[in-house]
Amino acid sequence: MTDKVLRIGGASGFWGDAARATPQLLAVEGLDYIVYDYLAEITMSIMARARAKDENKGYASDFVSAAMKPNLTLIAERGIKVVSNAGGVNPQACVAALRAVIAEQGLGLKVAYVMGDDLIDSKESLEASGITEMFSGSAFPPVDKVLSINAYLGAFPIALALTLGADIVVTGRSVDSAVTLGACIHAFGWGRDDLDQLAMGSLAGHILECGPQATGGNFTDWDQVPGLANMGYPIAEISADGSFVCSKPDNTGGLVSVGTVSEQMLYEIGDPQAYMLPDVVCDFSTASIEEIGTNRVRVSGATGRPAPDTYKVSATYADEFRGGTYMSFYGVDADKKARALGEAVFEAARNTFNAFGLPDFSETSIELMGTESQYGDFSEVKNAREVVMKIAVKHPEMTGIGILLKEAVGLGLATPPGLSGFAGSRPSPSPVVRLFSCTVPKAQVKVQILLGDDTTDCDEVHGEVLDSAGIARPIEPPAAAGAVVEVPLIALAWGRSGDKGNKANIGIIARKQEYLPYIYHALTEAVVSERFSHFLENTAKGNVERFLLPGSNALNFLLHDVLGGGGVASIRNDPQGKGYAQLLLSCPILVPLAIAESVS
Repeated sequence: MTDKVLRIGGASGFWGDAARATPQLLAVEGLDYIVYDYLAEITMSIMARARAKDENKGYASDFVSAAMKPNLTLIAERGIKVVSNAGGVNPQACVAALRAVIAEQGLGLKVAYVMGDDLIDSKESLEASGITEMFSGSAFPPVDKVLSINAYLGAFPIALALTLGADIVVTGRSVDSAVTLGACIHAFGWGRDDLDQLAMGSLAGHILECGPQATGGNFTDWDQVPGLANMGYPIAEISADGSFVCSKPDNTGGLVSVGTVSEQMLYEIGDPQAYMLPDVVCDFSTASIEEIGTNRVRVSGATGRPAPDTYKVSATYADEFRGGTYMSFYGVDADKKARALGEAVFEAARNTFNAFGLPDFSETSIELMGTESQYGDFSEVKNAREVVMKIAVKHPEMTGIGILLKEAVGLGLATPPGLSGFAGSRPSPSPVVRLFSCTVPKAQVKVQILLGDDTTDCDEVHGEVLDSAGIARPIEPPAAAGAVVEVPLIALAWGRSGDKGNKANIGIIARKQEYLPYIYHALTEAVVSERFSHFLENTAKGNVERFLLPGSNALNFLLHDVLGGGGVASIRNDPQGKGYAQLLLSCPILVPLAIAESVS
């Protein structure tokens, strides 16, 4: 067993993340890798449209221009390796641009890229196969509407590229954590049967993949996080057994604590005992998170099951159009005035539709910010005197959206009093991009590495079917006694929420182990379903699932069909459920008087 510690810095959590991350991490002594995660489902569709217009686009261009170009000399001098999924739907173009910059600077860095994830040429065969959407059961979308189709590749091809001598590895669509796990596999020689190590390496990647969300960003106790303007980016110090320590660069803002790391572990996951990745099925329920020093948190204990024999595949496709706008009202009965105007805009637009023979809206939405509209029946605001109204719609034709937006302006002098707003250009219609998820056998996906003029085939046909029914679930905590006083959940727990397609998850982590039984028995599936009934398409039993993670004193809730389609397919104010944990943290929990007094 080697005593080597691999130090990896996470420099990007999305396409557009801060350019300061790379030089900040380069200042850290002993860093071995910097990894960059740029991709999400909607990002892939944006890149696909860009590639359709220009064959040299379709990748995260700022990876080359902002992250690499100013820093390549120091990266080369320090011998730091780089792994990134910046290739998007066009890794060839990304690598060509990167090689040109390397040549301009007279450096000898070798760049490899992993290809095979792009399945757009298979759209006709996928349609002909009768494949259906893995969650809704819907048919494959019309092929002329499909914008992108990508398999989520794993980490072993990245590791092989590094073994072949690459200094920089670029991928297309891989799972977000693969950029970290690939470096671990290469450094420690982990094999496909080292399941617990693979699970821990994947968890390290999951912590790094969203950048400063692990170092105090989006944290429940945000007021305890110093230096937001210079937030430190996360570093994972990974040992050969897979355990790792989270930290951040010295002299940076942010916070690394049990709370920040625990929140990120639960971010955007479903069943924590069956977190499926191409290389391993992870069980995070037993993961332990402990503070070992200032801004130093150790993570251990996650386990793994054999990899699945399929790849998850996400296709994006165009379906109708969407549009909307924000308007503000203030004064007596501002909420009633705003809603009256919103309904009038819809009515005026429908009158125009009738005159031109256009169909009705597919969906409409009015949300009044300032009335706690996001809380549904649990709103505590009545007769608001200041609101922001968001109106939004979907329509089969772009013309319908244009009419709605024009009517919203045209009624500007006919409104109830108190309308105000910041002047600017009129919003424009945009296409609705929907997500179609499915699985395909790994044998149908040919994965290759291109390094220089050499192409290397990857042997990725490994795995087995997961028996979800055979997973042994944790024992429920015993019923808590003596609970007589209500306190808000936020006094007992941290929370983080996120999205996957039209699903949302809410992770709740007890601040102390002794709080978990009270939280567990108060936050049932039924209670959470009631709290989010205004968002859920169906409140029947099973549309909210609850999972227990005893290792981190946490619960994870998975809410199905709750985001109005999710991403840009939704016309909600929060189409990705990022604030859902904040809604749940106000839920009252019964605890003994002694606990209530200690948290007050």
